[in-house]
Amino acid sequence: MLSLTLGIAGFVLYILYDINSITLRSRLLHAAFAVGTLLVATATVLDILVAWRLGAFSGAADTALIAAAVVCFGALVYSLFFALPFQATYGAGSAGRHVCSRGIYGLCRHPGILCFFGMFLFLGIAALPGRLLVNGIVFSLLDLAYAWFQDRVTFPKTFCDYEDYQKKVPFLIPTGDCIRLARQTRSRSVSEEDET
Repeated sequence: MLSLTLGIAGFVLYILYDINSITLRSRLLHAAFAVGTLLVATATVLDILVAWRLGAFSGAADTALIAAAVVCFGALVYSLFFALPFQATYGAGSAGRHVCSRGIYGLCRHPGILCFFGMFLFLGIAALPGRLLVNGIVFSLLDLAYAWFQDRVTFPKTFCDYEDYQKKVPFLIPTGDCIRLARQTRSRSVSEEDET
């Protein structure tokens, strides 16, 4: 129950961080994103430790599931912190910034959701019996709700071109057109790097 409470509190802090970024602009509340991440991570570690004490993570299949979860976690970290210009995305700034629509953000507007869900799905199956799978599903649904909130409330006020981005790039599931465009953009950027 503690881990579920911590995780939910983490998502409440995420929403508070977003509201602060468009209205309150409190320096103290700017830390809500980091504290929320710490709470969600702590909740996950607590559930992993409980599952481990119950004998989870011992089979060969569990090793493959954990490896898949680690890949999803790496993709999540990449999509949130390396695929985006860090200061422009997470720094305290004013409205009127431009959206990042290259790379994985040209495939869908919230690629981290898929990585987050995959991480909890694979970890949760490996952790059976235990509550990690159930809590992971709850956290994934909260993550989806949080992304919807960002997509409808905060991002249109944060990025001057977000409405155009919404028209061109799908919310969650990449389309064939987006995949082709991302490949073309990637090919062009690799060619430009080779020329320099």
